[in-house]
Amino acid sequence: MGEHNGRLLANKWTKITALLSHPSIAPHIPPTRRFTEQNLRSMLDMHHMVVMKPVVGAGGHGVMKVTRSGKGYAYTYYTQTKRFASFAALIGALNKQRKGRAYLIQKGIHLATVDGRPIDYRVKYVKTEKGWTIRAMVGRIARKGLFVTNICRGGSLVTAANGIGRSLSSAQVDEKKQKMRELTELSTNVLESKYPGFAQLGFDYGIDKQGRIWMFEVNTKPQ
Repeated sequence: MGEHNGRLLANKWTKITALLSHPSIAPHIPPTRRFTEQNLRSMLDMHHMVVMKPVVGAGGHGVMKVTRSGKGYAYTYYTQTKRFASFAALIGALNKQRKGRAYLIQKGIHLATVDGRPIDYRVKYVKTEKGWTIRAMVGRIARKGLFVTNICRGGSLVTAANGIGRSLSSAQVDEKKQKMRELTELSTNVLESKYPGFAQLGFDYGIDKQGRIWMFEVNTKPQ
């Protein structure tokens, strides 16, 4: 992969913008904006819970959950939650945490849970001599008390079927797995047509409590 394409594909904003251009993929991407104070304020007004993540980065590093409630604002980073009486105080703390890095704001999704712990899914898609193939489809259950499910943060791995069965119902396993496969294939076609040259992708999906599938991000160097 050319260095230019490699850099672009490390950028979450570039990938999301490319995927939003496809009418079958766009409805599965949570509303996403670049971080500015104004964007954060309006997204919190609209959604009450958002997730902020660095534009460049992987493994759940730097990811924060930000909420707005009657009692003010709060953000959670790993297991720590800090509360603020005003938006200005929240922004001051977030800017310290950001350390000047560019961030995205994504609408927070209320994920289906297993024993009260959120679960999401990672699909590994790899290019072989015979074409693209799904190498793995797994569920990742968050460690108790955490909202990020990354395995490096102590989440536990289950098969996708097990995760869907336990968080939704066994009757939905085939349908949800099929939908994740379709979105993975479609999205890879879109990204390949714009940025050819990569050979593996890691797709992060979540399924909300209503059973709707959301694509959170696509990693070009899946961990």
